[in-house]
Parts: sequence; C-alpha cells; structure tokens
Amino acid sequence: MQAPVSVVPAHDDTALHALAGRLGDRLRAQRAMVCTAESCTGGWIAKMITDIPGCSEWFDCGLAAYSYEAKQALLGVRPETLMQFGAVSRETVLEMVSGALITSGAGLAVAVTGIAGPTGGTPDKPVGEVWIGWKRRGGYPRAEVFHFRGDREAVRRQTVAVALQGLLTILE
Repeated sequence: MQAPVSVVPAHDDTALHALAGRLGDRLRAQRAMVCTAESCTGGWIAKMITDIPGCSEWFDCGLAAYSYEAKQALLGVRPETLMQFGAVSRETVLEMVSGALITSGAGLAVAVTGIAGPTGGTPDKPVGEVWIGWKRRGGYPRAEVFHFRGDREAVRRQTVAVALQGLLTILE
C-alpha cells in the first residue's frame, strides 16, 4: 500500500498528540489497555501515548526491540522467521504484535518494523517500507505494509500516525 507523502505535518506533534488523546479516550471508555512493540520508531508511539496525562489508566507498556536478539527475547519472534523473512516483514510484525500481548497485560497491541533510512534499503525492501501489525487479545492479528516517503523523521512520524489511527479503528 502506498501511503500519502505526508500523513501529519513535518516537525509538528500536534496531530500525533490529538490521535493519542483520542486513543486514550476510547481505551478509557472501554476499560482497555494497550501496549506497543516498536522497532523503527524506537518508542515514539509509546512516547506519544505517555505524553497524555492519565495514560496510566490505559497504557500498559512499550517495548522497543530493535535488534534480532531483542525481538526474540522480548517478543518471542522465532529465529527462523527472522532468518527466512527478515525483520521487515509481515511474518515478523505478526509475531511481534502477538508477542507483545503475551508479554503484557494489555488487551490491545500495535507493532511496527521498517526501514526508516536514510540507508538500509534494498530493491526488495526500500527505505520507507514499514510493516504495522495490530491485534486484540484473543483475536486475529492484522498486518499491513506501507511505503512512506520523506527523510528518516518523516517515515517514523508517518508510522506513528498510522499506528495510532489503526488502534483507533480497531476500537470503533
């Protein structure tokens, strides 16, 4: 899927704060908690959530698992998955989001893995390719690939926005 050039304004966290606030309102209303499993965003989703006062009512934990070893140890991603498909893949993000729910007490999780750049891309997996996975406890995970444009910060910012929006969509 090709994402828009810019989902949120560059260098402005206002839109991200608004998304996180809406997420908090919905989670609070449903008495649910969320957790994050982040690679390319390095904890930015969790940061946006914890910027919202009172988030302890609806945020369980955030796991920033960048290396293969961390993905395996913290999220239960199988070594075979990483060797066969790589860190930036549907298979890996599905294991990440499922592992986040196993590790946490949350009822809802989001996971992200991708290539934010400026280096690291290949013809098969270019800079800007990001997999995002969402899952409710007891439900089936959903994963989607995005191809964001822009520099490293723009790719990461768009990833955070789409991850938060996806959580809101699940809660509707």
